[in-house]
Amino acid sequence: MLWMMSIDLTPTSYLVLGLLAREGPSTPYELKRHVATTIGHFWSFPHALLYKEPARLAHLGLLTEEREEAGRRRRLFTITGSGHQALRAWLSQPARHPTELRDLALLQLFFADLESTAATLAIAEEQLALHQVQLAGYEADQRMEDRLEGGRGVTRSMEHWRGVTLRMGLLYEQAAVQFWGEVAASVRASDHPAQ
Repeated sequence: MLWMMSIDLTPTSYLVLGLLAREGPSTPYELKRHVATTIGHFWSFPHALLYKEPARLAHLGLLTEEREEAGRRRRLFTITGSGHQALRAWLSQPARHPTELRDLALLQLFFADLESTAATLAIAEEQLALHQVQLAGYEADQRMEDRLEGGRGVTRSMEHWRGVTLRMGLLYEQAAVQFWGEVAASVRASDHPAQ
C-alpha cells in the first residue's frame, strides 16, 4: 500500500480506474463514450486525457493493455489487482475539498454593474437558456430511466449516473434556472420601474 502513495494519480486516473472497474475492459473510445453519457454531465475535463491516461496507468501497472494485431489496432485496457487496490484506497479517503464553483457567467455578473443593464440582461438570458436546455436533457434522462426495465442496452455507468448522480444534476440545473430567471426578472424590473 505504501508504494501507491508515491504514484501520482489524478482525478482523471480515478475516473479511468472506476470506469474500467465498473464497465470491464474498454478502449479509450469506449471510455470517452461512457464519460459522455454519464460523468461528463458533471465533471469537465479534456477528453484527450482518455486517450493518454490509460497508457500511463498501464505503465504504472494499474491497467493491462492488449492491442489488436490487425484492423484498427485498437487498444483494450483492463484494470489490474493493483488498479483495484488504488481505487479502493482512493474511495476509502472521502474528499475533503469544498465544491469548486468556477462559473464564468457568475464572474461576469459580479462585474456587470460596470456595463449597461442590457449587458447584464444578455448574460442572464443566455445563462437561463443554457440551463433550461441542460435541465430538459436531465429530465429526459430521468424519463428514460423511468421507462427502462432491467437496464437492457444500458451500461452500468449509465445506470449509476441515472440512479445516483442524476438527482444532483437535476437539482443543480433547477437552482440555476431559478437563479438566472430571477436575475433576468430583476434587471427587467429595474429598467422599467413601476409607475
